[in-house]
Amino acid sequence: MYTTLEMLIDGRFGRFGSTVAEPVLNPATEQPLAELPHASRDDLEAAVAAAERGFAVWKATSAYERCRIMRKAADLMRSRLEAIATVLTLEQGKVIAEARAEVATSIDILEWYAEEGRRAYGRIVPGRVAGVRQMVLKEPVGIVAAFTPWNFPALTPMRKIAGALGAGCSIILKASEETPGTAVEIARCLQEAGLPPGVLNLVFGVPAEVSAHLISHPKVRKVSFTGSTAVGKQLAKMAAETMKRTTMELGGHAPVIVFDDVDVEAVAKVAAAGKYRNAGQVCISPTRFFVHESRYGAFLKCFTEIASSLKLGDGLDPTTQMGPMANARRLEAMDMFVADAKARGATVTTGGERPANQGFFYKPTVLADVPPEAKVMHEEPFGPIAPIVPFRNFDEVVERANGVAYGLAAYAFTNDEKRATAIADALQWGMVGINSLAVSTPETPFGGIKDSGHGSEGGIEGLEAYLNVKFVSQA
Repeated sequence: MYTTLEMLIDGRFGRFGSTVAEPVLNPATEQPLAELPHASRDDLEAAVAAAERGFAVWKATSAYERCRIMRKAADLMRSRLEAIATVLTLEQGKVIAEARAEVATSIDILEWYAEEGRRAYGRIVPGRVAGVRQMVLKEPVGIVAAFTPWNFPALTPMRKIAGALGAGCSIILKASEETPGTAVEIARCLQEAGLPPGVLNLVFGVPAEVSAHLISHPKVRKVSFTGSTAVGKQLAKMAAETMKRTTMELGGHAPVIVFDDVDVEAVAKVAAAGKYRNAGQVCISPTRFFVHESRYGAFLKCFTEIASSLKLGDGLDPTTQMGPMANARRLEAMDMFVADAKARGATVTTGGERPANQGFFYKPTVLADVPPEAKVMHEEPFGPIAPIVPFRNFDEVVERANGVAYGLAAYAFTNDEKRATAIADALQWGMVGINSLAVSTPETPFGGIKDSGHGSEGGIEGLEAYLNVKFVSQA
């Protein structure tokens, strides 16, 4: 059911010069699934050399042909969707329905960029002198080094792979060592579809060592990273040493504002489904819930009932509603956030502890009346903890919602059209959902501001991130 773990360099899968390996665990059972090889320094050099050769070929390949290969890979992924989703659930833990949806969305992303790469248009600018032609051209930036986390093993790598390939770049992907199998399966589909050797390379290893080698390499011209704010800042500093272009999709701490004119039960159902998706391990997860004081009690009661009724279990069990957390580190973090909130006066209305079973499970948790100084109100929990607090008026809640260093996603629920426009304008976040949590699609930009990073994935903006602008003035 799982997959053979190998790296991909220059069109070949294998362990190459690896002398180090680490186990990949099933978070539902804590049992090993396979051993993952680490790239040696020579392997990384070989990947860069292969990417350089691959870039020369891929850049010269017509956008039409690139589109054909990418669409064929998408067809292969679609035919293997169930197998890839099973690998994803085994290594990451999310319920199988979520895994299927993630793989399906990844296929959509690949197909979207396959087509959008055919529309990387430049433009002609009229000259000031007769006979002068001024052209603005779009050209692929070159070799891309991409780094992805463990929470979305198909979606996040595909955003980077598809954007780079659609623009005509080659790419070296270092996917998460905790969830490598999904990336391996994606890479196999692309290679079988006819991707030239070296255009996509997949490596694993100690994250700090791999990133230091690739980001400092003069042949690498673009860095795309998804992960924590702290690591993103460090990688951005490294990239600045050689003036590499960067896309940084970092942490979030999404506020959810519930005004007094909504159907409380309906909003609570939507919000809870979003909160406990992937056990809360989502960068755009609804995280800080601000509910108007007149509806606070009703919302808290309904949300708590939903959270307490969720069934925890192995993600491959079709009756499971929330799977385990991806690793033991997240359990320790959940214990810390809950203990800190309780010590500062918050009330646990449900959850707040680990169940007595094997695996990295944590009960869906609701915290009521959480004081502003609690860590969970200003540090991203990245887990199944929902702090819910009341607010009095518009200006107060805007200040509290914007009062963190993050700026990825924010949400608000209201039936008043003027208020909806006003809150959308007032929220200082890269993505804002009004009466909806759907802020991520292949055709729309995905990215944040402030400590949540810069640049966008998805949409035409995601393609532009992998293109250089060249101006040609021809007399």
